[in-house]
Amino acid sequence: MRTSAGVLLFRGGGGELEVLLAHPGGPFWARREAGAWSIPKGEYDADAEDARAAAAREFAEELGSPVPDGDWIDLGTVAQSRAKSVRAFAVRGELDPSTAVSNSVEMEWPPRSGRRLVFPEVDRVEWCDRTSARRRLLSGQVPLLDALDRHLEQL
Repeated sequence: MRTSAGVLLFRGGGGELEVLLAHPGGPFWARREAGAWSIPKGEYDADAEDARAAAAREFAEELGSPVPDGDWIDLGTVAQSRAKSVRAFAVRGELDPSTAVSNSVEMEWPPRSGRRLVFPEVDRVEWCDRTSARRRLLSGQVPLLDALDRHLEQL
């Protein structure tokens, strides 16, 4: 199973809670909205690298900014799919989506064409309220919102 680590940036609280989500770049995701968005995350070797360090690195690569200063909340690990798990952390902070600059990925497109094209790993970043986030997030990542809610209720 492949493992990713990521950061769920959030702001506000109660009924005003918002989370920062990223829309994947490239032609496969171009017209997809519901169930296509993700927390900023990326793969790492769980046996060789600390999950928090990997989450911070991937956040910076995908958004072009370091994780804002704040307390890190361990949200645990969720199964994004049968083949991938995500270890996530939440951090309260601010980030202006208009300043996000993603790294690029190269892929063959169209498939089996032999043509290699470069696409941004993330093409859009937006703050979303809980309802919108639940609709937009990949279904396997929705439990991260529940884990954040549980943590905030305990405060």
